[in-house]
Amino acid sequence: MIVLQQLINGISLGSIYALIALGYTMVYGIVLLINFAHGDILMVGAYAGFFVLGAIGAGPAGMVLAFIVSMIICAGFGLTIERFAYRPLRQAPRLNSLITAIAVSLILENGARVLPFIGPNPRQFPGPAMFNIKLGDGLQISNIQLIVIVLSTLLMLALNYIVTGTKRGKAMRAVSFDQQAASLMGISVNGTIAFTFGLGSILAAAGGVLYATAYPQVNPLMGMMPGLKAFVAAVLGGIGSIPGAMLGGFILGVAEALTKGFISSQYSDAISFSILIIVLLIKPTGILGKKYRIKV
Repeated sequence: MIVLQQLINGISLGSIYALIALGYTMVYGIVLLINFAHGDILMVGAYAGFFVLGAIGAGPAGMVLAFIVSMIICAGFGLTIERFAYRPLRQAPRLNSLITAIAVSLILENGARVLPFIGPNPRQFPGPAMFNIKLGDGLQISNIQLIVIVLSTLLMLALNYIVTGTKRGKAMRAVSFDQQAASLMGISVNGTIAFTFGLGSILAAAGGVLYATAYPQVNPLMGMMPGLKAFVAAVLGGIGSIPGAMLGGFILGVAEALTKGFISSQYSDAISFSILIIVLLIKPTGILGKKYRIKV
């Protein structure tokens, strides 16, 4: 029963990691960029939800509005960052874009710390009241975990439909395969890349609200560790693979929950990053990643 309980906890946590990892993997699949500012978009979404819930309460209507507002704000942030920080460097060496991503991350974190209505101190997130639902002898799931799992699954299914069943999704796949050929076929490469950043930011916003609901505290640095772990999940599943990001998120969440339950919570972060090192050593392309051969 203890193992099953930790599996439930791991799936709940892993679904949040999967949502955030999808943003990493989509952006990398399109422009081969690791957007290290993605975790801080989660922080922006959490604070947007914090202010909405603080204003109108944490009832069902408040939660829905918190998700909508945070998604809109984070989509705006994602589009702005892509337009002014990443697009001018698209033809530059990848190291330039990587350094820019780290700089954007630091700007968001420290910018939030100096804003008077946010500040550097942690705040209690006004989420819904938590209660447990018994599933059997010694097995239970909280209403918060249930909300996290259900909403994350719905969002991942919606993303899968967008990518595989819509014209915009086909454009995304075409641009990820060959930008020049996609442009010759009449696809707006800039528009498709901007859409990808916006879509990834929407998922990060949802992940931010869900993460703050599950762990009810917000602070300007709250996106750093979930963002890094979501990056580990993306690499584990295969960076650039959407199913891989989902799988990697769940595996990482379960591994972290089992570590907390059977070893010590102090080792959970170490286990997560040890997984990254092991994957890079044994299978650098990840579980569902593909090998690419470069012709010389």
